[in-house]
Amino acid sequence: MLKMVGNTLINYIQGDITSEKVDAIVNAANSGLMGGGGVDGAIHRAGGHQILDECKKIIANIGRLPAGEAVITGGGNLPAKFVIHTVGPVWHGGDRGEPQILKNAYFNSLKLGSKHELESIAFPSISTGIYGYPIENACLVAVGSVSDFLKSEKHYYKEIRFILFSEKDYLYYKGIIEKII
Repeated sequence: MLKMVGNTLINYIQGDITSEKVDAIVNAANSGLMGGGGVDGAIHRAGGHQILDECKKIIANIGRLPAGEAVITGGGNLPAKFVIHTVGPVWHGGDRGEPQILKNAYFNSLKLGSKHELESIAFPSISTGIYGYPIENACLVAVGSVSDFLKSEKHYYKEIRFILFSEKDYLYYKGIIEKII
């Protein structure tokens, strides 16, 4: 399904983010950037050792990536040219700054992509897997963050996609995007 914010197409699809042909996909990473389960593990497996090698260099330079921040690597064997790695918050009930950290994860990913003059980017539902962020809350933050970014920041984006693995997540995002955008 498609919606527009200014000149940017917002698309939401049920599917596998590792097969997206965009300038960059976003990895819902852990702070060590060494791969793991869920989206993170799938991206590392599909992208090959090049992504892990670049992540090791980043960690050697900066240490662990703080929640809400973002870094970029090449896409390795993925159809996407780049992977933007961001760390979302672990859900602790919502009173430990989780909404702001999640907003920062989306916003900083978009800002980094724009800095690299990317025109298309695909996001998973950050923090809603093992980190336990409730999907109904997370999609409000995600869609609101993207909308706010597009309205307030200089950017190059022609398309932003939300790639949702499960039908349940897809339906939540569909409902929120239809209401907000």
